Amino acid sequence: MIESPPFWMYIVGLLLLLGPLITVHELGHYLVGRWFGVRADIFSIGFGNELFGWTDRRGTRWRVAAIPLGGYVQFKGDMNPASIPDAEALAAASPEERAGSFHCKPLWQRALIVLAGPATNLLVTLAIFAAFFAVFGRPVPIDPEDSTVVASFVEGSAAEAAGVRVGDRVRAIDGAPIVHFNEITDRVMLYPGKRITLEVERAGQRLEIPVTIGASVESDQFGNEARIGRLGFRSGGFEMQPLSLPQAMEHSVDASWGLVRMMATGVAQIVVGDRSIRELGGPLRIAKYSGEQLSLGLASFVNFVALISLNLAFINLLPIPALDGGHLAFYAAEAVRRKPVSPRGMEWAYRSGVALVLMLMVVVTVNDLVSLPIFGS
Repeated sequence: MIESPPFWMYIVGLLLLLGPLITVHELGHYLVGRWFGVRADIFSIGFGNELFGWTDRRGTRWRVAAIPLGGYVQFKGDMNPASIPDAEALAAASPEERAGSFHCKPLWQRALIVLAGPATNLLVTLAIFAAFFAVFGRPVPIDPEDSTVVASFVEGSAAEAAGVRVGDRVRAIDGAPIVHFNEITDRVMLYPGKRITLEVERAGQRLEIPVTIGASVESDQFGNEARIGRLGFRSGGFEMQPLSLPQAMEHSVDASWGLVRMMATGVAQIVVGDRSIRELGGPLRIAKYSGEQLSLGLASFVNFVALISLNLAFINLLPIPALDGGHLAFYAAEAVRRKPVSPRGMEWAYRSGVALVLMLMVVVTVNDLVSLPIFGS
C-alpha cells in the first residue's frame, strides 16, 4: 500500500480538477449563448461571496467565488443563477429590453445553450481518452480466438465452484452473446451476488451453467475499497496494440459510452436498493482521490480528470430541476405542449429540485465524513 499524499496535495488536486472542469462547462453555456446573441450578466466560478472579479466591455461580470464546488452563467432575463425566468419582468419588458434575453430566444436555441455545458465536459473526456489511446494503444488478446476461453481460476472462484472448467469457451451470459473478454467484465463487474446463466462450449457441446457472481471487495494502492462482481477466471494474455488517431477517437467514444452505461446502472441499483447509498461520494472524497491521483503523476491525474468530467456531464443531464437536464426536460415539455410550463409550476419544480440536490449533498458529505479514518472506517 502506498503512503497517503500530504494534505496540501488534496487541496491542490481538487482545485486543479474542479477549477478547469467547471470553467469549460460554463464556457460551453457562455460561448453558445453569445453565438445566439444572448447577453451574459454574470460568469461565476464557484458560489457564494466573490473573492475577485472584473467586468468586461460587454457588461459581463467575471467572478471567482468562495465555494469552488460549481459555477454558473446568469444570462439576461434570469431571475437567479438557476436560470429561472423572471416572468413578471419579461412580460413588462419593451422590445429593446427583451433583446439579448435568454428566455426570449427560440426553444431550440435555449436547448442548445443548456446542452452546451455537459457537451463540453463530454468533449474533454473524449479528447483525453483519445490522446491516451493514441499514445499508449489499447490492450488486445495475444490470441483473439482464445480471449473468451477459461485459462485459469483464481482462489475461491465462483465460476469454478459452479462447474466451469479450464478450456471452456464462454459463449453467452443470460442469452447475450459474448465475443470479447471485456464483455464478460461489463456484464459481471456491477452485479455482485446476481444469479446468471453462463453458456459455455466444452468439447463441442453447449452447456448452460447457473453461476452466482462472486462479490469481491478490492482495494487500490491507497486502501480505497470497492465491492465488485467477479467470476474468478482468467483468459489468455494481452498485449498493447498501437492505434491511429481515427482509431483512438473511435475507441474513446466506445470507452466513454461504456462508462456512461456503468454510471446509469449504478444509479438505478441505488434507486432500487441493490446498492447502498453509502457508495455515493461527495467533495471530500473527490478531494481525496484527486490528491492521490496527483501524487501518482500527471498521466494518472489527467485520466482521473477525464472520468470526473464524464461524471459531471452525466450528472448534469439527469432530469432534475436546477440541473441542465431539468431545463432540457422543461423544454421538451414546452415542445410537446406548444407553450412553456406555467411560472408557478416551474417555481415549485425548481424548489423541489434544489431541495433534492441539497439533500444529496448532505448525504454524500456525511458518507465522506463517515469514511474518514477518525471514524474507524
